[in-house]
Amino acid sequence: MDTRRLILFVIFSMSILMLWDAWQRQSAPVATQPASQAAVTANSTNTPTSQAVDVTAGAQEVVNGTFKLLTGQRIKVTTDLYKADIETVGGDLRRLELLKHRAADNDKTNFVLLDDAAKPMTYVAQTGLIGADLPTHHTVFSSPATSYQMQEGQDKLEVRLSWVGTNGVAVDKVYTFHRNQYVIDVAYEIKNGSTNAIAPEVYYQIVHDSESNQGSALMPTFTGGSYYTEAKKFNKLAFKDMAKEPLNITSNDGWVGLLQHYFVSAWIPKDGLTRKFYTEQLADNMYRIGSRSALGTIAPETSYSISARLFSGPQTKKDLLATAPGLEYTVDYGWLTIVATPLFWVLSKIHSLVNNWGVAIILLTLLIKAAFYPLSAKSYRSMAQMRELAPRLESMKQKFGDDRQKMQQAMMELYRTEKINPMSGCLPILIQIPVFISLYWMLLGSVELRHAPFFGWIQDLSAVDPYYILPLIMGASMIIQTKLNPKPTDPIQAKVMTWMPVLFSIFFFFFPAGLVLYWVVNNIVSIWQQWYINKNIHAEALAKKTGGKR
Repeated sequence: MDTRRLILFVIFSMSILMLWDAWQRQSAPVATQPASQAAVTANSTNTPTSQAVDVTAGAQEVVNGTFKLLTGQRIKVTTDLYKADIETVGGDLRRLELLKHRAADNDKTNFVLLDDAAKPMTYVAQTGLIGADLPTHHTVFSSPATSYQMQEGQDKLEVRLSWVGTNGVAVDKVYTFHRNQYVIDVAYEIKNGSTNAIAPEVYYQIVHDSESNQGSALMPTFTGGSYYTEAKKFNKLAFKDMAKEPLNITSNDGWVGLLQHYFVSAWIPKDGLTRKFYTEQLADNMYRIGSRSALGTIAPETSYSISARLFSGPQTKKDLLATAPGLEYTVDYGWLTIVATPLFWVLSKIHSLVNNWGVAIILLTLLIKAAFYPLSAKSYRSMAQMRELAPRLESMKQKFGDDRQKMQQAMMELYRTEKINPMSGCLPILIQIPVFISLYWMLLGSVELRHAPFFGWIQDLSAVDPYYILPLIMGASMIIQTKLNPKPTDPIQAKVMTWMPVLFSIFFFFFPAGLVLYWVVNNIVSIWQQWYINKNIHAEALAKKTGGKR
């Protein structure tokens, strides 16, 4: 294998690895729980009392196979981070607008994370109680006000919904929004005014359609369920897998949620509360994922309160780490997380100094290139030596014609004479591939780059370059690189190397500007390194020919 074939092999390998990694991220298998672990004892006061996951069901919301949420009155809530709509039916969180994040296709409107409009998205957070005619997500609550506003200097905002049953049981559902936090506390305050003890269960669930937020054909993204426990760690659940095999596991810790590119919503039940995670297909394109727990017995004329947290917002690393164990894994770097995580840490530290994510990407690229220079130099030196031999190899080709065996023998003899190993550059390049792929996924998955400006015409590093200037520079840099490398003697290889910059540029037209910026800087530095080494190798070859005289 000569150097040209090596280059093609490495590029092909990187493409296959990226495609395989993307497939792995999109097709993460459902982790099934053994029946012995999934079983729930009916006589326990701290576990669900029913094997069925029926949370009084979505059947009331499905008419003729079409899913439709029940509606009542809307309660408007505004905080420093959110504009939220709470529905009196069930006290559902039906709409959540993020005030610090703009819509993907419009820099003048805010990003809507949760919505029940079904145009085209359905995405709501629901909770309820089961047992003794307690309020579920179908029950109508009352509220003393229809709008709430977090005031200046106010650290938290409480929204209280109330319900009283015919049996004397009263329930308050309380939302608590916190300043500068994407965590919402959701509590139930239960007052058993009946003459009988009650044994309620609480459930927390997210309902989402299976069609929205799937990315583009060239840049698909994962939208689906996810959960985490200390025993099973982080897992993703595609909607198709929910339909095939509903989730049914029990744990004393962890969370369940809904994952999409850049954002996540996760229900985090109270610490130590035994919880049963479940999924269900409600209709053709509608699913839910949730957690259900038994609350024990509440005696007559006594009260009980239970709270959970809902994280619903951007996948900002510091917020995820501060909220719950394992939530940081929702920023999914795939099988190279161990490499991508420290890369993002370094990128964040650089950003804290320069306060510009584009500049931080450039500096990180330079650091990586510097760290790998000893390995890169070996590869570049091998290519430079092959470049010096190119005229002699071309002469051999003319001499031996179609006799490939003699041509190969002559080439190997030449390599031995000149003490050149064409494969010496292979290992250094292969070692760097995991870092390149990790950086690719890290930049692609970091919400911090979303709508982050660089300079001039690039005002969003997560979006494509609006004028395609960076992809064109990238293509030009690849053309220069091919000129610096030895020209392939094989006509097919030569054509491939000629057209590769064009094809790569077309692909990069659809890549986020932050990714293209990384590749542009990487190529420019590589060009300088290759030119510098080519110059030195050429000088050495010239000195050898002239007996040390230049």
